[in-house]
Amino acid sequence: MPTSSDHAIASGFAGRPRAVQWLALVLLSMLLAGGLLLLQLPAALLLGPLVAGIIISVAGAKLQVPAAVGALSQALLGCMIAHMLPGWSATTALAAHWLLFVLGVLAVIGISAALGWALSRLDILPGTTALWGLSPGAATAMTLMAEAYGADVQMVAFMQYVRVLLVALIASLIAHSLGLNASHGLAGGDWWAPVSWLALAQTLAVAVVGIVLAHGLRWRVGALLLPLILGAALSQTGWVHLAMPPWLIALLYAAIGWRIGLRFTLPLLRHVARALPRVLASSLALIAACGGLGMLLVWFDGVDPLTAYLATSPGGADTAAIIAASTSIDVQFVMTMQMARLLAVLLLGPPLVRLLAAQIERRRHARAGAGA
Repeated sequence: MPTSSDHAIASGFAGRPRAVQWLALVLLSMLLAGGLLLLQLPAALLLGPLVAGIIISVAGAKLQVPAAVGALSQALLGCMIAHMLPGWSATTALAAHWLLFVLGVLAVIGISAALGWALSRLDILPGTTALWGLSPGAATAMTLMAEAYGADVQMVAFMQYVRVLLVALIASLIAHSLGLNASHGLAGGDWWAPVSWLALAQTLAVAVVGIVLAHGLRWRVGALLLPLILGAALSQTGWVHLAMPPWLIALLYAAIGWRIGLRFTLPLLRHVARALPRVLASSLALIAACGGLGMLLVWFDGVDPLTAYLATSPGGADTAAIIAASTSIDVQFVMTMQMARLLAVLLLGPPLVRLLAAQIERRRHARAGAGA
């Protein structure tokens, strides 16, 4: 039940005109992102709006990134990744490590499933919530599946997006500690550097076509993947030239940060308050386990630490892409691992979670029957 302190917290923007709420969100995002840029923190343009979204939302603002803007930001992120990918020769060289990618993808899925199963089995988190909440990647798909199978949807969504936030923060701190300062290309005069308007129009066209195809196929993550695939194929063959001017990248990062941050509403935080220590502990345990897997890549394959961390991190592919783009690391390695895992999670995640959930429920019913 809401308390007087809850109402006091939420009264900051409750009832204020929507334009005032958006203005406050934009100004706070600029302030936080600017401060993080001065600290040369990677992904500052994502983390600033993300944290601003959390603050404004908890303060009572009723804002939501429009679905069309969310889809366009995902599509443009796909185009940005496609624009960063090197030529076919590098892709062919990367394909020689296919076994490494397969093992890495399966290991992350296995670690998350094992940890979720253990937490559910020990009743550390209620029902099958841990299984759905710890599934790596595809947060929206896992939340929908959790709802269909009777899990605590709010808790699952909270676990998914807390992990995304933690992965982004930890990656930025690792990059900063390694001296990999932000390389957004957005400092000083770079903001309004000349851009080919034809290339920009082609980029927007690829993004829109990808969105339309994803909508027609009813493929939620297609808004990110289809523009990435189309953009990479068309740009590598010379049919189009992709352009991502700094101001467009900043807007894209802000939209994605707001989309995540504005989900952290006061009712949601109140709902999960008692479980917060367990949620944080389970998320950090999963991140640490995947970080250990990343260290194996460092030791046995010579991958640099931040590349290995981002490639194996259980956060979203979009945040991994943004952080990778903000630093001088192997973007293609990171995105190949992330995209392979995303596809694997979409294919293997739901049946695996259903299998483990059914096993846990059978054990619970058996114990209940024995105790009756």
